[in-house]
Order: sequence, then structure tokens, then C-alpha cells
Amino acid sequence: MPPPGQKYVLRIALPLRAQAQRFGFIVLLALAFTLMVFARTEMMVVERFRTNVLDMFVPVLSALSHPVGSVRDVTSAINSWTMLHQENVQLREVNARLQRWEVVAHKLERENAALKTLLSYRPGPLASFISARVVGGSGSAFVRALMLNSGSRNGVEKGHAVMDGTGMAGRVVEVGQRSARVLLLTDLNSRIPIVIGTSGDRAILAGDNSDVLYLDLLSPKADIDVGMRVTTSGHGGKLPSGLPIGRVSAVHEGGVKVQPFVDFDRLEYVIVANWTMPVFEPVSASKDKVDGGLPGKGEEHEHASEGSPP
Repeated sequence: MPPPGQKYVLRIALPLRAQAQRFGFIVLLALAFTLMVFARTEMMVVERFRTNVLDMFVPVLSALSHPVGSVRDVTSAINSWTMLHQENVQLREVNARLQRWEVVAHKLERENAALKTLLSYRPGPLASFISARVVGGSGSAFVRALMLNSGSRNGVEKGHAVMDGTGMAGRVVEVGQRSARVLLLTDLNSRIPIVIGTSGDRAILAGDNSDVLYLDLLSPKADIDVGMRVTTSGHGGKLPSGLPIGRVSAVHEGGVKVQPFVDFDRLEYVIVANWTMPVFEPVSASKDKVDGGLPGKGEEHEHASEGSPP
């Protein structure tokens, strides 16, 4: 049992505590209401008091933020060093791989030069490029064509290949003095001879006015897989060989679909490429060329001349 003095203190304190809890909430509520009314009526005083309090705490907060900022900077630096180390390792691997490929490339270049010399290889003509801007579309849902702001005065001719940075987009079909019309590969009337992958399978690339191309006249024995690269074959003498077009996207019983490299909806600037195809002159039947090119026939001709009457 508590001593008599403590019992007396508890008998007095307990009622006071109950009264304080009863009226404490009312007092706090009245104080909050008073502060709200004071803030409404004395806005300048409250604002000045708030700014003074902020002025007092801002240096403290600034001092406390320095260690936090330092830790953040150190953490960022450590992350940057880690990323730089990883990138350095990756770049070292790429550099080593490129050095190996450089050795192989030099070796193949020497072999290629030696074989060309051995075969008396005559390289084809180089291409010339004309930059042009796309100034208009076909304006029809049934025709896929573009209008360029370069024409014959710039060197553009009918049949030239039109490309962007990723691949072939189409070919020039009409030429004016200052403009040219380009038939896109996706047009229904477009037909391009192509070669597929490294197997050498040939076909005709056709459009159907959609964003996907398809192959026509493909041999049933052709072994086509998804992902194979499709390039121009150069057959027909209208286009050079090796221009990138796209990749095989689907192979099914209905045919073979090709996804082009070019995004035809975003063509703004293009390159008109002119490959002058080599012209083979017929062998002349003159005496000098016959004597120089075919010694046997020249000797027979001389003997015949000697035995012929004057």
C-alpha cells in the first residue's frame, strides 16, 4: 500500500489530470482558431514572423545539407567510376576484336589485289551522287511516289536509283528540268530484280501499296529463311548490284515477305545515285585489229595476199 502522503497526492492529482485531458483538446482547438484568425487579420506580422523563422533555420539546413550533398557527390562519383571501368573493359574487348579484323582485312585486301592482277580485272565505274529533298508525295492512296526538287539540270536521269542512309527507296521514272518523280519500291507497279542472302537465289521484288514488300518469281527450290538480307541483283542493266533493300520478315505458303530498311513515311532528304553501266563495244573487223588480235588469221591473210594476182 502507498503511504498516506502519497495517497493524498494521488487523490488530488487524478482529478486535475482528468480535467486537463477534458479541456486540453478544447484549449488547443481554440488556440488553433485564434491563430487562424490572427493570420487572416495580421498577415504582415505572420509573414514577417515566418520569414524570420526561415532565416534562422536556413543556415542550419544549409549546414546540414552539405554532408548530404557530399555523400551524394561521392556516391555519384563511385557510380561513374564503376560505369567507366565497365565501359573501359568493353572498349578494350571491342578494340582487340577490331584489331583482329584489321589483320584479316589487310590479308584479304592483299589477296584480292593479287587475284585482280592475275585475272586482269577491270573494275566498274564509280557512282556519282546527287542530293535532293522530298517536296511532295503522290497524293493518292493507290500510288506510292515522291516528288524531288532536283531534275535534269542537276544531273538526274530516268532510271537512277534513289536511296536514303539505310537502303534503296525507289527509282526515278519521270524527270523535269527542276523536278523528278520517284516510284517507291512499295508501289503496285514496282518490280526490281533482287538476290537473297549469300545463297544467290534470285527473284523479283514487288510492291502492293503496303509497307511490306513480297517476292515474285521465286524458285521453289530456294532455301529462304527469316532475316536474310535482300539486295539488288543488277540484272537488266537498269540498277547496280548490291544495293540494300531489306530483310526477309516472313516465309509461308502464301509467299515471302520482305521488310524494307527505309521508313517511307519519314523520307525528307534522299540521294539520287547514278551508276553508269559499262558499254561493251563490238570487236571491229578492220585489218589492224584482226592482225593485232588474231595472229593466225593475219598470217593467212598475208599468204592469201601474196598468192593473189596484183
